[in-house]
Amino acid sequence: MGLAYPIQKFQDWCTQQWVILWGRKIKPEHHSWLMGPFGDLNGIGEQFIHELAEKENLVIERNSLSMGLIPSIVVVGLAPDDLSRLSKKIIAFYESTSDYNLQFGLQWNPIFKVFGTWVNMLFSNRINQLNIPTENIAENELLTSEIIALRNPNTNEVVYRIWLRKFKSSGKVIYSGLYGTCKLPSGETCLKATFPLPKGNATVIMYIEVGTDGELILNSSGKKFGDAGFYFLLQDRKGMYWSQYIRSFRDRLTVCERENSLTAEQVLTLWSKTVVRFNYNMEAKSIDDL
Repeated sequence: MGLAYPIQKFQDWCTQQWVILWGRKIKPEHHSWLMGPFGDLNGIGEQFIHELAEKENLVIERNSLSMGLIPSIVVVGLAPDDLSRLSKKIIAFYESTSDYNLQFGLQWNPIFKVFGTWVNMLFSNRINQLNIPTENIAENELLTSEIIALRNPNTNEVVYRIWLRKFKSSGKVIYSGLYGTCKLPSGETCLKATFPLPKGNATVIMYIEVGTDGELILNSSGKKFGDAGFYFLLQDRKGMYWSQYIRSFRDRLTVCERENSLTAEQVLTLWSKTVVRFNYNMEAKSIDDL
């Protein structure tokens, strides 16, 4: 049996040891669809971006206009009929995410609210990642939303696209994740979001669907390892890789066109019970914002 890296915070070690005990040992060369950068032992947030760039000899590119979570809608592999039905405004958002302002609201299921408090106390406040408020936000709160590209200086290729979202009022990082696509063992193309954690990461892989009204539906409801879903991934003290698939935890995001803006509803569920519901409003920036 593997053992988690020993010289770190006790709660991080326990979480990683749980993944080792109940997960599976994997080989990166056989699971390229799942692999992604790991965080260091200390703060994640913006610090991780600089550490990753230095480690892989990449150039950080910030405040670029029309930088998207994906380079083109083509990379998600939609069937022609689905692509023709998908809202053009939604396509524009994913291809030029940095050109949009983002507002945020949330509602907790009271049963799970203590879970959010526990995560913030033990992890989020310390590592500056996944700082989800534990109080409901009825009015949309403004987030700073930035797409940061890490570019190979020799080939000019964008190696990583990082979506950094912070509360404008406090500057706290709510999400710092790497976004892109991956192809599952089944051959299906999915959207992939990787959130670095100490000595590992949390990765959400989501099926891509187009609704009858042109809405985009991202759904992590897989059934087994190798499907879409929520994964923990880590490296133990000997450098071996381990992953745990959390089938009971699911994420569903629906993005819709609403008059002059876009709205999105994200619902996280555990054992088929709603944990928290997020609401987003995305509007194209004005000339003064750019």
